[in-house]
Amino acid sequence: MDALGSLITGPRAENPTMLRMVMRDPWSVRIEDTAPLTVLAVTRGTSVVTYDDGTGHRISRGDVVLLRGTAPYTVADDPTHEWVARIDAHGNCFDPTGTLSVADTMTFGARSWGNCSDVTTANTVMLVGTYGSGDVNRRLVEALDRITVVGMGDDPLVAVMETEIERDAPAQDAVLNRLLDLLLITGLRRAMESGEVLGAQWYRAHSDPVVGQALRLLHNTIDQPWTVGALAAQVGVSRAVMARRFTELVGEPPMAYLTNWRLSVAADLLVDETRSLASVARQVGYSSPFAFSTAFKRHRGVAPTAFRRRTVTAPTHARVPT
Repeated sequence: MDALGSLITGPRAENPTMLRMVMRDPWSVRIEDTAPLTVLAVTRGTSVVTYDDGTGHRISRGDVVLLRGTAPYTVADDPTHEWVARIDAHGNCFDPTGTLSVADTMTFGARSWGNCSDVTTANTVMLVGTYGSGDVNRRLVEALDRITVVGMGDDPLVAVMETEIERDAPAQDAVLNRLLDLLLITGLRRAMESGEVLGAQWYRAHSDPVVGQALRLLHNTIDQPWTVGALAAQVGVSRAVMARRFTELVGEPPMAYLTNWRLSVAADLLVDETRSLASVARQVGYSSPFAFSTAFKRHRGVAPTAFRRRTVTAPTHARVPT
C-alpha cells in the first residue's frame, strides 16, 4: 500500500459519518464543530461556503469539496441569509439562538437532514461525509488547504453514492464508508495531480521510481529494522542517492520520515485499549516497549500511557446530527 492509501485506511480514519443535506431556499447553516476533514459532493444547486474572515467559495453541482476542519464556516444559498441551524463544537444541532435543538425536526429518512423533507422540491442537495481525528490521517489533512474544490462533473461515483445513501439495508454503513473513501481518493488524486494542494510534491514522490518504491516499502513493512543502506539496497541505488533523492522529493530524510510515520501509526493504535504497549511497539518496528516509550516521549513530549489516557477520555465530535 502507498502512503495515500495508508493515510485513508489508518486505524482512526475509518467509520466516517455520512448523510444527505437537503435544503430549500432561503437557508444558511453555521458549522462550528471540530471534524478535521469533511467531504461535500454537490448534486443539486449552488451554494457559498464562507469563513469568518470573509473568504467565500462558490460550489455548484458536480463539485466535490474537501474541507479541512477546525475553522468555523457557514454554508448557504446566500451568505447574507439568517441561519436556520447551527452545528456546535460537539456536533449538536441548534436553532440560531443556540438554545433549542432542531436535530429531530430537521432529520428525516435513514440519513437525510435539512429544512426540506421533500427532496423533489429542494433547491440544494449535498452528500456530506466527515472523518474523525487521528495521527495517521492528520498527515493527509495537513496536506490540504482550508478548502479544496474539485470539479468532477457527472462522475458516476457520486450518483451511486446518492442512491446508496437513501437505502437502509444490511451492512449499508460499510458500503457508504467504502464509497466515501473512494470519492475522497478520487478527489485527492485530481487535486494533487493538478498541483492545487500543498501535498502535490509529496504525492508526486510516489511516481518516482526510486522514492516511490522506498515509500511503499516503509509503509508496507513498517515493522522491519530499516536503515538508509538497507532501503537503498532493496531499491537498487546507492545510500547517497537514496538519502538525497528521498529528502528532495519528500521533504525529510528517510529515517526521519519512518520515525514520524511509525509514531503516527502508534498514536492511533494506542487508542485501542485492548492493545498492550508491547504489541504496539512490535507492530510499528520497535524492539521493546521501553525503546518505543522512549521514542514516543521524545517526539510527543508525553509517555504512551499518558497519551492513551488523554486521548481515550477526550470527547469525540461529529459534524452533523444523526
